[in-house]
Amino acid sequence: MKKFRYTPLQIAVHLYAWSGLARLVFDFFMHNLSPNIIQDLEQRTGRHAITLLVLSLACTPINTVFKWSEPIKRRRALGLYALMYATIHVIIFADLDYGFALSLIVQTVFQKPYIIVGTISFLLLIPLGLTSFDIWKKRLGKNWKRLHQLIYLIAPLVVLHYAWSKKGDIFSLQGDVIRPLVYGLIVLIFFILRIPVVRRAFASFSPTNLILFFKKSQQPQ
Repeated sequence: MKKFRYTPLQIAVHLYAWSGLARLVFDFFMHNLSPNIIQDLEQRTGRHAITLLVLSLACTPINTVFKWSEPIKRRRALGLYALMYATIHVIIFADLDYGFALSLIVQTVFQKPYIIVGTISFLLLIPLGLTSFDIWKKRLGKNWKRLHQLIYLIAPLVVLHYAWSKKGDIFSLQGDVIRPLVYGLIVLIFFILRIPVVRRAFASFSPTNLILFFKKSQQPQ
């Protein structure tokens, strides 16, 4: 009988993912939420969704820089958790905020550009989540990779949605913009590390290559 063994990273991913909901439930019963409970729920679920999405983007660069392959195996779980929190975020907005009043929701969406950006991001994220399983990878073939390259569009849109929803101006660094700016810089760094030239440069700096380089540098000329 096959035994399932969870790695420390795997456990950490699941614990962190569920910690967002656990803390919300705890704060709700302990009356630790802000006076505007719906807004608090929207912001916290949205922020957790962004964090999980950014962590999923970190898996490939970590593998490239540190030669650690396990994060690649956890990328799908992080992405699915991000979609889960994004879905909760949207449901809170549509139900608790607007009672599923479609005409009012549509009117609000077109009145606030950051909601349009968030809606586009969420709609693009859905097919990535649905096709993240191995069976779809086999069925779609090369198209699977093309489809999942949408993440390069989704991640900046999500950061823009978050930054635009805050009170402040991210371009003049005024107001509540520090956290969106940090998310944006992290995503930018992760994207740079995915550029083939940069990726190959980091891949060449393996421990074995560094040891050989050091030994060669110590040899008498």
